[in-house]
Amino acid sequence: MEYEKILYKLSHHASTSLGKDAVEKLEPIGEFEHVKLRLQATDEAVNVERLKGNAPFGGIRDIRSAIHRARIGGMLNTAELLDISTTMFGTRRLKRFILAVNEEYSVPMLKEQVELLSENKPVEDKINSCIDENAAVLDSASPELGRVRSELRTGEARVREKLEQMIRTPSIQKMLQDVLVTIRNDRYVIPVKQEYRSSFGGMIHDQSASGATLFIEPESVVQLNNKIRELKLKEEVEIEKILRMLTGLVAECVEMLASDVELLAQLDFIFAKAGLARELKASRPRLNDRGFLKIKRGRHPLIDPEVVVPLDLELGNDYQSIIVTGPNTGGKTVSLKTVGLLSLMAMSGLFVPAEEGTQLCVFDAIFADIGDEQSIEQNLSTFSSHMTNIIRILRDMTPKSLVLLDELGAGTDPAEGSALAIAILEYIHKMGCRIIATTHYTELKAYAFQRAGTINASMEFDIQTLSPTYRLLVGVPGRSNAFAIAERLGLSKRIIEHAQGQVNEEDLRVESMIASLEENRREAAAERESAERLRREAEVLRRELEARQEKFDEQRDKLLEKAERDAREAVAKARREADEVIADLRRMAQEEAGGVKDHRLVNARRRLDQAAPELREKREARAAKKRPEQIEAGDEVRVVSLGQKGHVVEIPNSTEAFVQLGIMKMKVNLSDLEKIGSAPAAKKPAQKTATTVKRTRDENVSMELDMRGMNMEEALIAADRFLDESFLSNLGQVYLIHGKGTGVLRTGMQEYLRRHKHVKSYRMGNYNEGGAGVTVVELK
Repeated sequence: MEYEKILYKLSHHASTSLGKDAVEKLEPIGEFEHVKLRLQATDEAVNVERLKGNAPFGGIRDIRSAIHRARIGGMLNTAELLDISTTMFGTRRLKRFILAVNEEYSVPMLKEQVELLSENKPVEDKINSCIDENAAVLDSASPELGRVRSELRTGEARVREKLEQMIRTPSIQKMLQDVLVTIRNDRYVIPVKQEYRSSFGGMIHDQSASGATLFIEPESVVQLNNKIRELKLKEEVEIEKILRMLTGLVAECVEMLASDVELLAQLDFIFAKAGLARELKASRPRLNDRGFLKIKRGRHPLIDPEVVVPLDLELGNDYQSIIVTGPNTGGKTVSLKTVGLLSLMAMSGLFVPAEEGTQLCVFDAIFADIGDEQSIEQNLSTFSSHMTNIIRILRDMTPKSLVLLDELGAGTDPAEGSALAIAILEYIHKMGCRIIATTHYTELKAYAFQRAGTINASMEFDIQTLSPTYRLLVGVPGRSNAFAIAERLGLSKRIIEHAQGQVNEEDLRVESMIASLEENRREAAAERESAERLRREAEVLRRELEARQEKFDEQRDKLLEKAERDAREAVAKARREADEVIADLRRMAQEEAGGVKDHRLVNARRRLDQAAPELREKREARAAKKRPEQIEAGDEVRVVSLGQKGHVVEIPNSTEAFVQLGIMKMKVNLSDLEKIGSAPAAKKPAQKTATTVKRTRDENVSMELDMRGMNMEEALIAADRFLDESFLSNLGQVYLIHGKGTGVLRTGMQEYLRRHKHVKSYRMGNYNEGGAGVTVVELK
């Protein structure tokens, strides 16, 4: 069934050689609970990739041989130590990744595994402090190594300098093959022409292939080269000491590292299964152990998704055997392999390429006899080869097995082959196995029709195109279609009619019945498809309506909450302003010994409290009016922004009016007035003689307001009161000090000034006025 090809595809999704080794060892298992755990782990990995992307396996290496050498006392080289260090880092990073995902989305199995991973940070840091990313030992690995390498670099520089002085000498240059310094046998040499070998003392270390060039170490640098050699030997000894020290650190934690390697292999293997599920667009199947299969639009995982025909099949409830009949090349074998391969994948903990709701069974074994196993070496015929396999299957199968037989009874006499096929099917059926068998024999159609628990099936064939559709039709036996195909291909109708006369009447009735069943099935399938499409459309509409309703409810709740909050703030602000107005009135009454009585002030406060809840209602009523009422001098009005009642004293222009509010007279915009009632005509002139309160600059009203340290709400309240007082005091220009800071207070204050009725214009302060920390306001 080409299970090994699935493993090959799976191995390409493993990020490490550890994961690839785990894939190679994967086998299906027949233990129900174990398979459920495998699928659960795959499901968690799929969700991790969907939420956070691929898991980080970078840096993780197969260090099993290295930790084994450390365990038995061997010395690790720099590359092995570097691999161990990067694996420790990769282990820690993977662990933190999974634990972070688990905080957002529960992945208990992955969390349990990564919690077992060790964190050998001190060992990792020590290795990194001694070995760089190129697997070279650092000078800083030990003080002695640093000293030796410093002397070594100095010695090499002296040798090169001495040799370079020599080769720059004109008399020596003519003796050289090339004007350069090179190295032979770890010693610095110069290339000398063969004919001048006697002109140089020292040692010959090498010669060119032609013999024309000798690489000579001049006698003047022999001692220096000897010193370099000694230093290199010391360097090697010190490096060995460092590597043995690091190997000892690794040896102390080899058991933890070995455990980590096994866990990392399993984790990489689990995420490889998630990668394969993504590639195949596979889903998690539901499992059972009662022999029930329900495949919904299952696809063969090795066939191109663009051309594969989905398989729908149910086995194990109403019937335990399916007999698939029909001609070759219709897709019977592919259907068998699809059922077997999907079952094997599920039993291996892999998702299957099928729709959600697919159910698969955990069998104790899956037996298959598929294809022509004829062997020339064993001198076995096709029939003998099939029978050898079937005998082995009949010997080893159990009631919890799945049996797949392709071309049952083929390769021998049709009469004997069909009888033998029926006998084999009957034996397997009585054993209780689940079986799917394909055959050419028409006798098996009658057997499947008469035998309880067995059902016919066939591969659909399109008469119009003379080609199979590769769609399995359960419940409809296969028909030959020979006459229809011959007629479509142009065979004489007389010949076809003669051939039909040779077929007995019973066979013709069977063919007619099959054709009728197939036609009914097509009609039912079309109606079912139409109903399914309508159901999906209705489901989409239902989800859209639910989403709209949910959004509407959310917006309504937000608007109600905002309205309530705004109302509370408006009432609180009105009360604060009323308290301030009353306090001002009391102070003026005391200063001027006026006749303002406390009970009148209390009544005014009560009226303000009673008016506050009516604010929204009044605004809605006012908004409902198409045109505002005409306001004239003497009319009783309400100042909406203050929530206070008064009388219009004078209307100097078309946009403003002077309103008497108790002992105060204010200039108010007409749009801020609400007409309550008209005063009698006789009383209107009298209104002009009402007492007014005038505030002048002599009352020590400040021309600036310092709002630094206030929040926006406090600043707006203070600025509102300050501007009212400045306006009543006839101040032409005032200063709002808000500071520079983040600019939030300045921006909010300027937005407030843009809408204020007393503000004519505003600007930023000049350099001598405070700059960006001050807003200069010109009042009307």
